[in-house]
Amino acid sequence: MTNQIKIAVIGVGRWGVHLLRNFLTDPQVNVVAVVDSHPERLAAVKQQFNLDENVILTTEWQDIKKVPGLTGVAIATPATTHYALIKDALQQGYHVLAEKPLTLDPAECRELCQLAEQHHLILMVDHTYLFHPAVERGKTVVQAGELGDLRYGYATRTHLGPVRQDVDALWDLAIHDIAIFNAWLGQIPVKVQATGTVWLQGQANRKITHSPSEGLADLVWLTLTYPDGFQAYIHLCWLNPDKQRRLGIVGSLGSLIFDEMSQLSPLTLLHGEFEQQGNLFIPVNQRQVVLELEPGEPLGRVCSGFVVSILNNISSKVSSGWVGTQLVEVLAALTVSLEQDGKPVFLNKRFQL
Repeated sequence: MTNQIKIAVIGVGRWGVHLLRNFLTDPQVNVVAVVDSHPERLAAVKQQFNLDENVILTTEWQDIKKVPGLTGVAIATPATTHYALIKDALQQGYHVLAEKPLTLDPAECRELCQLAEQHHLILMVDHTYLFHPAVERGKTVVQAGELGDLRYGYATRTHLGPVRQDVDALWDLAIHDIAIFNAWLGQIPVKVQATGTVWLQGQANRKITHSPSEGLADLVWLTLTYPDGFQAYIHLCWLNPDKQRRLGIVGSLGSLIFDEMSQLSPLTLLHGEFEQQGNLFIPVNQRQVVLELEPGEPLGRVCSGFVVSILNNISSKVSSGWVGTQLVEVLAALTVSLEQDGKPVFLNKRFQL
């Protein structure tokens, strides 16, 4: 195609390589450059994807600024590098798709969003779950009132590694479930609490501690309170071999379960309610419905959504930079609570979904 948009992928580690794969298969995209500080990764993707000789492979971000007509960049580098890279890219006039989190600082996030708006550029964050067919369908179920009066939510995200050295389990894992709860509820938390435990990377001789300010928390428990009083409870751990990816919302008429590990279906609606008989509460109307989902790889939807946003010059309604900023603000508040052993932290009602 002669009207393909030119995109460079920055960082082709464990996740960036999948961004590259998706952009290479998009007929509206011409991948013109790949940047990674590890030469061996560049060699690996060149062989894996049989990249054309015209694709620039470089360890230096500055090199791609010489590419004529470069339209956008996809950034999948460590979160600590995001702010400088994204700011530079926006100032160069490039649209940006950034891996989550947008940055580690809410003020930096707001600055980048404002910069993108000033330059009329797309800033989008790869919150992949927001593009998952199960999450999209779940949102329609919840907001259609099929669960009745909403009571509470819960989520568990555990696995054995990878253990990050730049951020703790809170920043690595929580953003997924918070994003889903926010999307399903159409709200943003107004109060958060977090407690945690450090086993592996404590600062004081790697001792076991319940004070995450002394290291990177391996286990975290979260409570999110939303404007209408709804509460969600989240369990996160990266050293538990019992791998779970499960999230649910409970209502007066049933529960909606998103379980990635389920062999039956990732999204199930469990009907059931109580009928009061005297002083007793009897379960009635119990049945299970497996919800059908549209096909499609969530990350593929992210990449195509970025392309559509660029072509139409319209910010993503699902995962814009401002959505990413909302989530970073929640994580920052949770970090304050975590460092204060679970003290409630209240958030400003700056954003509305």
